Amino acid sequence: MKRANCTEVREFVFQGFSNFQEHQLTLFVVFFTLYILTLAGNIIIVTIIRIDHRLHTPIKTNGMCMYFFLSVLSTSETFYSLVIIPRMLGSLVGLSQSISLECCGTQLFFFLGFAITNCLLLAVMGYDRYVAICNPLRYSIIMNWRVCIILASSVCATGFLLSLVQAVAIFRLPFCYSLIEHFFCDVRPILDLACAVPIFNEILTLILSLLAITAPATFLFVSYVLIISTILKIASAEGRKKTFATCASHLTVVVIHYGCASIAYFKPKSENTKEQDQLVSVTYTVITPLLNPVVYSLRNKEVQDALRKVLGRKSLS
Repeated sequence: MKRANCTEVREFVFQGFSNFQEHQLTLFVVFFTLYILTLAGNIIIVTIIRIDHRLHTPIKTNGMCMYFFLSVLSTSETFYSLVIIPRMLGSLVGLSQSISLECCGTQLFFFLGFAITNCLLLAVMGYDRYVAICNPLRYSIIMNWRVCIILASSVCATGFLLSLVQAVAIFRLPFCYSLIEHFFCDVRPILDLACAVPIFNEILTLILSLLAITAPATFLFVSYVLIISTILKIASAEGRKKTFATCASHLTVVVIHYGCASIAYFKPKSENTKEQDQLVSVTYTVITPLLNPVVYSLRNKEVQDALRKVLGRKSLS
């Protein structure tokens, strides 16, 4: 626990890209381009799922909830990136680097809320794939629309409840340092600015990380063990390939998402460096939200067919 004899601060200053002064314009162009692609990709995914009713039919999609959850995930990813990237882009072009205590707390709350929601949504999508592959005859009974909506609502409520607990616990602390060695208000960089970090906050951070990352990841691991064992029992190679293709996109996103989150929140503090933290943070705040629409567009046949149908309809009109 660290202490400092200084005046409590009410405003922070971001120092995220201070080591890259000569490259900030280049970084702005790169991040702005990725941000536009992220917004466009996720909006296209949500729009296609909404207007193409074939994606709502269990027979066509091997599970009617799969694309409902995907649209919720894309919406969450859109707001997730909106919380962080616009302000980061402003900092790169010389706009204010400072942020008030209240705005920092708000950013942390929404960032964690959408981040935890995304983790839990991926776990729910894994359960959907498990039911569709391991219990297909009862899928429409187990995963009806009412259940899908309840699961999605519960995931969002849980994500923001856990986020609220973490944000309140952090911003009840007195802060004696104002320079954030980061480009947004994340948990560890903000805790490092506190005059003293009680053991309660350290334990709470660990517990919430376990609930938001480890528990869903464990659930997904068990689900995919059962899924893969079921796929291996399929007699034909073509049948195994076709069945596995229905969850390949989801599995790809899961590996990337939980991999980045685990590195960010479970890496020992002694191994942290400013450059490493920024690289990991850029990955899960800028790159990961873009991967969702890209992976599901390139690896999912139903989404590709729906996109071609929409584009073909527009070209004819």
